[in-house]
Amino acid sequence: MGERVSLRRRLQTGEYSDVVGILESWSDGVLTVRRRDDELVEVPEEIIVAGKVVPPAPPRRRRS
Repeated sequence: MGERVSLRRRLQTGEYSDVVGILESWSDGVLTVRRRDDELVEVPEEIIVAGKVVPPAPPRRRRS
């Protein structure tokens, strides 16, 4: 918990999608990841095909 992770999941269409963010919880077979925009994404274990801990996100650039 508390680490930044990248999870690759297989969608029902057969395509793959990545979820990157802070791992908030992992219970009852569901991982909850908080994305950079503060969205919470729940990912069931059974659709995860790969995952790893990744370095912290780079600081956001300020628009001029």
